[in-house]
Amino acid sequence: MPKVAFAAIVLLVATAAHAQEADVSNAAKTMGQLVSEGYEIKAAAPNGSRYVIFMQNDKSAYACEFVNTTNTQCRSIN
Repeated sequence: MPKVAFAAIVLLVATAAHAQEADVSNAAKTMGQLVSEGYEIKAAAPNGSRYVIFMQNDKSAYACEFVNTTNTQCRSIN
């Protein structure tokens, strides 16, 4: 029975670690971070008092909500 309990604990820890890695990779980025990683602005569209900016680098793309130069938030769209 102790081996089963140990295996269950190891499985839970591995699952939690994987979930944390997934959260980090999907975390919001700023436009500055994306530009420094080589992303380019491909399109922009007004959305009320804000803009939605689409940035792309090779096969990866982000949509950014642009309010002003200090308030942007980008999320992966693929």
